[in-house]
Amino acid sequence: MAGPELPSGIVTLLFTDLDDSPELGRLSPEPYGRVMAEHRTLVRSAIAEAGGQEVDRRGGELLAVFERPRDAVEAAVAIQRTHRDHDWAGAAGIRARVGVHTGEPILAEGSYLGLDVHRVVRLCTAGHGDQILLSQSARTLLQDDDLPGVVLDLGDVEFPGLPRPDRVFQLAVPDLASEFPPLRTASEPEPAGKRPDGGGPRVVLAEDAVLLREGIAVLLENHGCEIVGQAGNPDELLLKVRSYRPDVAIVDVRMPPSHTDEGLRAAKEIRAQHPEVGVLVLSQYVEPTYVVELLAENAAGVGYLLKDRVNDVQEFVSAVRRIADGGTAFDPKVVSELVGRRQREGALDVLSPREREVLALMAEGRSNQAISETLYLSARAVERHVTSIFTKLQLPAGVEDNRRVLAVLAFLRD
Repeated sequence: MAGPELPSGIVTLLFTDLDDSPELGRLSPEPYGRVMAEHRTLVRSAIAEAGGQEVDRRGGELLAVFERPRDAVEAAVAIQRTHRDHDWAGAAGIRARVGVHTGEPILAEGSYLGLDVHRVVRLCTAGHGDQILLSQSARTLLQDDDLPGVVLDLGDVEFPGLPRPDRVFQLAVPDLASEFPPLRTASEPEPAGKRPDGGGPRVVLAEDAVLLREGIAVLLENHGCEIVGQAGNPDELLLKVRSYRPDVAIVDVRMPPSHTDEGLRAAKEIRAQHPEVGVLVLSQYVEPTYVVELLAENAAGVGYLLKDRVNDVQEFVSAVRRIADGGTAFDPKVVSELVGRRQREGALDVLSPREREVLALMAEGRSNQAISETLYLSARAVERHVTSIFTKLQLPAGVEDNRRVLAVLAFLRD
């Protein structure tokens, strides 16, 4: 049964998630899942009691809408108080952060789109656990009588990907924490894998789930990448690739209108029309046939990862950088599935079992050092195996990175 119709016009958006604390990251799968479920229950209860509606959620993130900013503030305070008082059963350091913004988002297909959604997400993710942040527009519409505490002016903030700065305010409530580090609005880019001009890879991101798309965008920007465009459907993706000529296009396999393989078809079109643009396909499931379709005659600048890999931030960012530089990044589960399906004779039969192990890790995009650590081999032994692979597969001498890509192509297509 469909829920109540979302309000249109000027509304107040609330976005909340769990602060990515070390304590949260150390939880094993079962307590992590329990914490997420309890977090969602607390947030939903606070939103419902304040008269708001849930719009979208993914993992620990949740977007809600209110017709009045005072109700959104009431929900934000309730979220922080219930999280503070909740018994997390031994899971320490579980803290939520909340952003509240008033605007006029685009209402389409039962959800909201546009810059106002991006703004409230960026506002929240700039904060810290226990913190409540308000945008300029939300603060302007709030009367002092609406506020359960004092409002602190944090100054003008430029959010990545948004056209103008916004003045940010913090709501300080007497019985809640009020001292926090500076906002998380910028970070030093990582040195590895930079583009020749000294900047990080330029990325166009296509994903129809707004919260996941925003989460990936923030993650990449915090690690030195530049998000030059975002898209919610294949046509918009192709337009932005043509317009901005990014280093990498990150594409969800299943996109509107049918949510089957529209994203994959768009990725193949990018490969055909813009071979200089790397393509990283994200999928919810292991679908090896899609990998074969994507490769065509070339494996340079191609990747295929399961969406769960986004949670491994360093590896995900590393994969994006490798693809931007013409390398590969294939999910270990996909590689394993392809190996398991291999039943006929082929070019790889000339390789020893150990050489096939090394080549499978090369397909995942791992460096010689990473292969050495994974297989417990010396660096010299890995170099010998890689050289032997090139020789047995009769790959022409040249730049090693190019030979690695050719070897990966032979592996995946075989």
